[in-house]
Amino acid sequence: MSHGRCLLALDLGTTTLAGRLLDADGRMRAQARLLNPQVVMGTDIMRRLEKALAGDGCRLQALLRDGLMELIGSLLRQAGLQTADIAGAAAAGNPGMVYLLRCLPVDSILFPPHRPSCREAVYLSGEQLDLGLSVPLYLFPLVSGYVGGDLVAFLYAQTDVPENSFFLDAGTNGEMALYASGHWRVTSVAAGPAFEGGDISCGMIAQTGAISDVCVVEDALRLTVIGGGVPRGVCGSGLAAILAAALDGGLIDGHGTIVDPLAVPTNLSRYIVETPRGRALRLYRDAVVDVLIAQQDVRNFQLAKAAVHAGTECLLQRAGLESSAVEQVTLTGAFGFSMSRQVLKRVAMLPVNMVDKVRFAEAGVLAGVGKLLLDARGPEHAQRLAAALQPLPLSGTPAFEKAFINAMDF
Repeated sequence: MSHGRCLLALDLGTTTLAGRLLDADGRMRAQARLLNPQVVMGTDIMRRLEKALAGDGCRLQALLRDGLMELIGSLLRQAGLQTADIAGAAAAGNPGMVYLLRCLPVDSILFPPHRPSCREAVYLSGEQLDLGLSVPLYLFPLVSGYVGGDLVAFLYAQTDVPENSFFLDAGTNGEMALYASGHWRVTSVAAGPAFEGGDISCGMIAQTGAISDVCVVEDALRLTVIGGGVPRGVCGSGLAAILAAALDGGLIDGHGTIVDPLAVPTNLSRYIVETPRGRALRLYRDAVVDVLIAQQDVRNFQLAKAAVHAGTECLLQRAGLESSAVEQVTLTGAFGFSMSRQVLKRVAMLPVNMVDKVRFAEAGVLAGVGKLLLDARGPEHAQRLAAALQPLPLSGTPAFEKAFINAMDF
C-alpha cells in the first residue's frame, strides 16, 4: 500500500552502503545499511580500481548495483512503499566509488596527478544505471582524485560554520576539511577499513550483534552490543573502545603490543589468550563465535588512526593553524553515532587539545544528500561548495610520513 511520495538518499561507502527514505518534509521514513558487496574484490578502493583497470570494471559495477538494489528494497519494505513512490534520488561517494558506479575508465584518478576527467555532478538515467527507479539518480560533484562527493555532502549538511572549524568523515578513507581564514582546505588519507570493522578478525559493520562499546568495570570488560543480544563480532567504534579499555587495563602497552598475561596484576589478564596466530584478546566465546582481537587487528587500527592523526596535523600546518586554535571539530562516518571523547583521546585519534571540541554528526553524508533533495536549488549550492574546496595532497609527503610514524603509538 502506498503512503505518498518519498526521497531516496544514498551514501556509497567503500565498506558500507547506507541509505535513507525521507518524506517531502524531510522526516525519515526508513534507514538501512549493508556491507558493500564489492569487498570481495578488495577491501580498499585502490585494490578495486586496479581490478577495474585490469578489466573487472563491469563486474565491480554489477556488484555495487546489486548492493544498492538490495538496500533500496530494504528501505522500501521498511516504509511500506513502492519504487514508484520515489520522487527524487541522490547519492554521494568518494571518487573511486563514483567511477566504479559509472563504469568510467579509472586511469585519471588512479595515476598522478589524480585529476578526475569528470568532476561535475551528474544525473544518471535508468539507461545509464538501472536501479529500477523511475527518476534519475543525482551524483554529488567530486573535488579531486582523492576528495569526493561524500565530503561535499557532509559539508553541505552543515549550517553556520564558524571560523577554524575542522570536519572529519572517518571511514575507509579519512576525508577531512578545515575552514580557516575564510577558506576551505580539504584532503583525504587512506585509513583502511578497520574503522568499519574491515580486515579485523571478528570485524563487522555496525549492525545487530556488533560490539559497539566496552568499558572496564572492576576487573571485567563490560560489552555493549547493538540490539542487546549476544556478541557476534566487533564494529569500528567497538574496536576503538576495546583498545581504549585494554590500554587502561594494561592489556596492551603504549606501542600497541598485547602484553604477557603474567605482567597484568589484575584478573583482566584472563582476557589475554594464546592462539595459533599468536597472542590475542578474547572478548566472548560461545558455540557459534569466538570474538578475538589479534595483534594484527591492533596494528590495523593503529595504521588507520595514525593516518587520520597525521592528516589532521598536516592540514593544520598547511593553514598555519595550531590545533589549540581549532574552535569546533565535527566527526561523522564509522564513528559518527557512538564513540566517547574519552575513547577518542585514549587511542590518540586526533591532536589531544582538539578532542574536547568534538561533536558527533550521525550519518553526516546522508544528512547532506537528504538536504540537497529537499532544496530546489540544492544541486547549484553543492556545485558552488565543491568549487570552493581547495584540495591538498598530503599522503606521501615527507611531512605526512613523519607525522604518521609519530602518531602510531597510543
